[in-house]
Amino acid sequence: MPLWFGQEIQALPRGARLTGNHTTVNDVHIRPALEADIPELHALVESAYRGETARAGWTHEADLLEGPRTSTEALQAVLADPDELLLLVQDGAAIVGSVQLTRLSPSTTYLGMLTVKPGRQSGGLGKWIMNAAEEEARRRFGAETMELSVVSQRAELIAYYGRRGYRETGELKPFPIPLDPPFFLAVLRKPLS
Repeated sequence: MPLWFGQEIQALPRGARLTGNHTTVNDVHIRPALEADIPELHALVESAYRGETARAGWTHEADLLEGPRTSTEALQAVLADPDELLLLVQDGAAIVGSVQLTRLSPSTTYLGMLTVKPGRQSGGLGKWIMNAAEEEARRRFGAETMELSVVSQRAELIAYYGRRGYRETGELKPFPIPLDPPFFLAVLRKPLS
């Protein structure tokens, strides 16, 4: 079922409008992912984070990491977990973006795996997805704080999130894959009040 974000989304791009049960910008809308979306969504995430296709955008990890970013099984597990939500963004029928939300506590929701198709980056779609995700985290999970983590070597990405109101906490978590030298994840938080 598509999401209804009501009138509370604060920062939609020029041309945005609410129609029916979708939040739309021209022909772009956001909704919860379904099982049938997993193959196309997985391909999008991989193309945006890793490999040569990722280099068409600015937010890739292709210069830092190799191998898959996620798996279809991991995405299916997100769909099955009531404390998680996978939102996807469609332009017409094509999936052009996504974001994962995870309830960490009654007041904190984690924003992860923000994905924008490489050729669509730098046009405001990522910011729009984040705004919609934050609003849905408030509505669905009662979030008062958003949290995310970024590979600490990604200064330009940390700065991007800083412009969206996220602040570094000083906390560094170990990267989930052992690397030599080791990577760390910088934790950022944003109050939603």
